[in-house]
Amino acid sequence: MKNIKRYLSALLMTALLPGISSAQQSPLTQYVKPLIGTAKMGHTFPGATVPFGAVQLSPDTDTIPYAVNGKYTGDVYKYCAGYQYDDPTIVGFSHTHFSGTGHSDLGDILVMPTQGELQLNPGTADHPETGYRSLYSHDNEIAEPNYYSVQLDDHQIKAELTTTTRVGMHRYTYPASDQSHLVLDLNAGIYNYDGKNVWTVVRVLNDSTLTGYRQTNGWARTRVVYFAIKTSKPFKNYGAEYLDKNVQYRGFWRKFDQTDNFPDLAAHNIRMHLDFDTEEGEQIMMKVAISPVSMSNALENMEIEAPHWDFDAVVAQGKKAWENELSRYTVDMLNKEDLINFYTSVYHANLMPTVYMDVNGQYKGIDYEVHEAEGFVNYTSFSLWDTFRAFHPWLNLVDPKRNSDMVSSMMAHHDQSVLNMLPIWSHYGNENWCMSGYHSVSVVVDAILKGSYKGDAEAALEACVQTANARRYEGIGEYIDLGYVPDDVNSTSVSNTLEYAYDDWCIAQLAKKLGKEDIAAEFTKRAGNWKNLFDPSIGFMRPKDSEGNFREEFDVLETHGQGFIEGNTWNYSLYVPHQPEQLMEALGGQSGLETYLDSLFTMHLPDKYFANTEDITREGIIGNYVHGNEPSHHVAYLYNLTTSPWKTQERLREIIRHQYNNGPAGLGGNDDCGQMSAWYLFTSLGFYPVAPGDTDYWLGSPLVKSAEVQLQNGKTLKIKALNQSEKNVYVSRVRWNGQDIEGFKISHDDIIQGGELEFVMSSKPKTK
Repeated sequence: MKNIKRYLSALLMTALLPGISSAQQSPLTQYVKPLIGTAKMGHTFPGATVPFGAVQLSPDTDTIPYAVNGKYTGDVYKYCAGYQYDDPTIVGFSHTHFSGTGHSDLGDILVMPTQGELQLNPGTADHPETGYRSLYSHDNEIAEPNYYSVQLDDHQIKAELTTTTRVGMHRYTYPASDQSHLVLDLNAGIYNYDGKNVWTVVRVLNDSTLTGYRQTNGWARTRVVYFAIKTSKPFKNYGAEYLDKNVQYRGFWRKFDQTDNFPDLAAHNIRMHLDFDTEEGEQIMMKVAISPVSMSNALENMEIEAPHWDFDAVVAQGKKAWENELSRYTVDMLNKEDLINFYTSVYHANLMPTVYMDVNGQYKGIDYEVHEAEGFVNYTSFSLWDTFRAFHPWLNLVDPKRNSDMVSSMMAHHDQSVLNMLPIWSHYGNENWCMSGYHSVSVVVDAILKGSYKGDAEAALEACVQTANARRYEGIGEYIDLGYVPDDVNSTSVSNTLEYAYDDWCIAQLAKKLGKEDIAAEFTKRAGNWKNLFDPSIGFMRPKDSEGNFREEFDVLETHGQGFIEGNTWNYSLYVPHQPEQLMEALGGQSGLETYLDSLFTMHLPDKYFANTEDITREGIIGNYVHGNEPSHHVAYLYNLTTSPWKTQERLREIIRHQYNNGPAGLGGNDDCGQMSAWYLFTSLGFYPVAPGDTDYWLGSPLVKSAEVQLQNGKTLKIKALNQSEKNVYVSRVRWNGQDIEGFKISHDDIIQGGELEFVMSSKPKTK
């Protein structure tokens, strides 16, 4: 009875793979190109995964360490997702990856099939023959939703990958050889360094089953991944190589030869080999299940999700899951390239966050204890500095149940935190404290105000207030006392002040809804703190010290060392999404704001100002507007406040055409867990959430000719763009259900009731 209950729970919690609508004429997965954004600008991975899957099984193309001799290795930044399109070799296939982040971790449980003389060193890109890595060609590489294949030229092996939510399935086609191997590198990882592996354990249960775990200290300080591995064919022999250096105490395990067929392995760093005899064209499969809790849970995950060896069935099952996500949207675009960009953006916006719990509902919390998610799916990897802007609002529109589960996951994080804070940037039961602001507040509030989150709103407000009052975190104490974060207290003082002010406004909105007038008044006042760092003498935000003095030496074009993170004051001075009219008045009214925006988009930013910026190149910049750095994502919509709102329409089309394309470097910056893609999706449909926490969207210029979005409540949102063309980027009229819209906003409450949003497009701007 217990196993049946767990099985039914697994089906419920993971929503396994519903069918494709009979109305679907051709698979929409044909328009998804996982290789888009795999180069430096984008940092996505091309491998196999299901929507929001815990396993993201993908090739890694090099082993560049995070640091050498204690010094950061700049080139490692290219490998945030493990894969670089221009690399000539593949090192192996690991099971966990981030999509589009600007920092990294993961790359767990790397597997590489080889044949010939056994090599347990990965070798180098210049001399792949010195290790187990292999040359490959893009001509023999296929990347599709939940399927990846490549020919490993040096080993004459075809590699194929697919997944379920928690299991990676490999299929390798070997040549005839009595020296065929599966290399299991438990030392490998992304952003690796000597000492990152805290401890590694492998238990060989029989001639086709292994279990174990790996604990690392990286971006996540204490991260443990448990695994279970099965092979379709018994291995004839196995062995291990211990890579531990300078270990002072080796104990009495030295009585055994632990390198040869020894079943109980434990060390800081381990590489293993499983050996086979193979006939020409023989296929050996491997299943790797992961768990955040235990080896036995990993085995159970495998037994429930992939109890068989039918590789093609797993591929088809995963494609059904992707087809289900993609078929929410029926779009007519100007050309096939736009269709590819649209559906690939949907794909990217369904990769992260990832499921972080076993089929029985268990997961390891931030308190290091085992918990069971009751009534929700627990998720991890919240890149909140990015995703609060458009990704989570996108889910509030198209998948509110999933976003509600993510808010529940954030609330569980808060409840388990000894600091009583909501997540900042969390993954795998850890808080890594990356970036500024406390933007889980925005996600929680937006979900409540838009009706997505059905949990305890008063408890959520309390969690938001506790987070906003965590005085020890990044200058919050000084921010509360002085009304800004001082420059001599925090190096990103201006960014923090602006982002705290926005988050505080969100808290005020929720407090108003719940009738908490004292909290609403306090945080409404804090929401205006951006004014304390606006210097009217220069018309920009500017760092100020604890004594109230503006910094004297200040470069308005420089990103580094000026009080900002990933942006200069030209971009960040516009980051007041919650009080845009007040910002406009500070900038000189409508004409002042328009002049500012015009200058931002048309000025020339000299190369020296982004020469040392890892994630931005000249291709990612329009004037001084940096689309790849998310604080600018609402900026083009601000023209709607001026007397020239047609410039919003013009700039949006320019950004889409300039920053999104079908190539491997197809994104103008890091996708950042779906944020860049969510911006594209909203903007393509013609509206955008300028200030999440506000239930209005701002209107822009749609890219679609028409679109239908199937909402979760059974309603349908229809978009029509009459006279749509490449030249007709301007909007002369907007109607909602046949009624003209006055102004440039439409409410979430209207949209989720379904209906038709009609734009009339023109080649000439409407100037009156």
